[in-house]
Amino acid sequence: MTVLELSGVSKHFGAIQALTDVSLSLAAGEVVGLMGDNGAGKSTLVKIVAGNYPPSHGEVTMEGRKVVFHKPADAREQGIEIVYQDLALCDNLTAAENVYLGRELTRGIGPFRVLNYRAMFQRAGELFAELKSETRPRDLVRRMSGGQRQAVAIARTRLADPRIVLMDEPTAAISVRQIAEVLSLIRRLRDHGIAVVLISHRMPDVFAVADRIVVLRRGVKVADKPIAQSSPEEVTGLITGAIGAA
Repeated sequence: MTVLELSGVSKHFGAIQALTDVSLSLAAGEVVGLMGDNGAGKSTLVKIVAGNYPPSHGEVTMEGRKVVFHKPADAREQGIEIVYQDLALCDNLTAAENVYLGRELTRGIGPFRVLNYRAMFQRAGELFAELKSETRPRDLVRRMSGGQRQAVAIARTRLADPRIVLMDEPTAAISVRQIAEVLSLIRRLRDHGIAVVLISHRMPDVFAVADRIVVLRRGVKVADKPIAQSSPEEVTGLITGAIGAA
């Protein structure tokens, strides 16, 4: 089932044309690898889906219904969550507190409310178990590895029961073992029927988990095909321009 479709989406910033007539569909439980050189338009495309930017032209539909996002909160209401490269975590808080950051649970009577740490720790623990992560709810983020931090950021998206998760360079600057952990987390999302868009410069990671690959070059989509029908050599050619389109 197609959960998201972009039709003829273009975006310009004054005289700068960031995207030109890009169409893209995303199915439930599908991992799409989004690749391209710096300035290819990847971040712009993802920010349109996430509600940060409105498209200059074209339309966005979800399950056949046209949607217009004026702000990120509009996209979140439709089940679209994003994990940015910097993760936006608070190092001085626990894993559970970061999962519930801005969505804290409270208990009490009337206006007299206090944070319900017990409920937050319990639910965060369930999310980490669901993701098969070794991260514990009471662990402080500042003591975590890169892979564990990604688990916290991904658990935060799961809290909202998303339909689509956008991931920006999740395996950048972490160790080989932590990369394997993050790729496993992406597979868990897919197994739960969640569509994932993976932005990455790391070819092995994309080919390890993606079902389909989309390549942008200078704001134009030059490839959109099943990963099994492509190769790292072809993608490199598409990114650099040695291959025109595929």
